[in-house]
Formats: sequence, structure tokens, C-alpha cells
Amino acid sequence: MKTTEKNKTKSQKPMKIIDAHAHIFPEKIAEKAVASIGDFYDIPMRGNGTSEMLLKSGETIGVEKYLVCSTATKPQQVIPINDFIYDECQKHDEFVGFATLHPFMENIEQEIERILSLGFKGIKLHPDFQLFHIDDEKAMKMYKRVEGKLMILFHTGDDRYDYSRPTRLARVCDKFPDLKCIAAHFGGYQNWDEAYEAYDSQNIYMDTSSSLFQLNPEHALKMIDKFGVNQFFFGTDFPMWSHKQELDRLFNLNLSDEDLQSILYWNFYNTVLNDNR
Repeated sequence: MKTTEKNKTKSQKPMKIIDAHAHIFPEKIAEKAVASIGDFYDIPMRGNGTSEMLLKSGETIGVEKYLVCSTATKPQQVIPINDFIYDECQKHDEFVGFATLHPFMENIEQEIERILSLGFKGIKLHPDFQLFHIDDEKAMKMYKRVEGKLMILFHTGDDRYDYSRPTRLARVCDKFPDLKCIAAHFGGYQNWDEAYEAYDSQNIYMDTSSSLFQLNPEHALKMIDKFGVNQFFFGTDFPMWSHKQELDRLFNLNLSDEDLQSILYWNFYNTVLNDNR
């Protein structure tokens, strides 16, 4: 998809866009899965969570690529979800697949090897859904197996739970210096002060998804200033939000066009798509 007139900033400069955080589900369960997520966060959802709806939403702002993922809430869901994400990536060139794992699953080494053989770029973990602490000992064993091989997109933060706190992710990154992570939601949804203090690894990237509806612009800019604009990816958390909503929220930070283009496209491209690890 070419950059279009739809994604111009206030300066009217067209932007290339990658959505670095989007969820998709099989059609037969998509409506139920999306409703469950909406109930968990008490937020109305913006779509049915199918690939077709994702592409339709992204087209409104000219998205070229999407990081697509889903989370296995139970160990037995891992393989079927990974099969689904792989199949969707074969159907849609726009998709960049992140697999899922569960730290309590059996034969995890075998599934990691399969994930690598299928060409996945990383894995997605949601400790609050999967009910494990980011720094749980079994999770640590999983990180050791994927360190230097797969990036991990973590859901981070939620003031209702202790599983995904930024301090826990910081401990993980201290122990595994070659583990590249994306700390979703500006490093920790509702735990932004903790994220600001906890992170010091250059291997922790952050995405902008599901944060700017609540995080004030001054605080967001403070985070970007501390960690550097190159550590941030644009993400929508679709179907939590529409692409236009999340793009407008990013534009409202009044960043320079150069910084916007880095967050919207080049940071993810250079770190994930053009990573020659």
C-alpha cells in the first residue's frame, strides 16, 4: 500500500506507517474474543478482530505493515494460535507475524524451534491474561531460550495487577542483556511513572498503543525525551482502538515530522524488519 493523502500531519507531509501492535482472531471466534477483551478493560472495542477488519481500519491512514499477534491464555492454545497467525501471514503480505508462547507449556523448546523455522519475527506475551509474573522462574527459562533469537512484545502495566509491572520487566532485561523487548503501552499502562524510573536498557522498546487516551501529552513527551525517539513504535492495539484514533493522538503530541516518521515507520523497520540477527 502506498502512502496516501489520508495520513498527512499538520504540516501536510505524507507519512509511511507501520502498526506495531494489532490483534487478529479466526472469524468463528473473533466476536467472542473481542467482547472478552472489552469486558476485561471495560472499554468499547472498534472492530470484530478479523484480518479483513484490521486491513480496512488501517487503510484509512495508509498503513503499509502490521505486527499481528494473539495471546494463548492456556498452554494448549499455543500451537493453534501460532498456526493461525502463520496462515494469515501467508495470505497477507502486509502482516508481520509474532507467535505466542506460554511459560507453563510442555515441549516449549520444540515450539520455539518451530516458531523460528516458520519465520516469525518475535513472540507476544500478556502476563495479565496468562497469569504469570514477567520475572517468574519458568518465564526466565523461556527467555533464555529465545534470547538473541526472537523479540518479545510484552503487555506491560495495569494498576489492577502485579503480573506485568515495569520493574519486573526491568529485572528480566538486566538478566538477559541480549533479549530485545517491546514494552507495550508506553512501557506500562497506568504504571508510566514506574516505567520511567525502572527502564535503562537500550533493548527495551516501547509502543504508543492504548496509552494516549489517558496519558497526558506532557508525560508522554517526558518519556520520549528520556528514552529517545528511536525507542518508540506506533501501535494501535487494534481492535481496542481505530487506526485514525491512535494516529490523531500521536499527532497531538506535536512532534517534529522527522520524529513522527521515526515512530510511525523507521524505528520498527530498522529494528524488526531489517534486523539481521
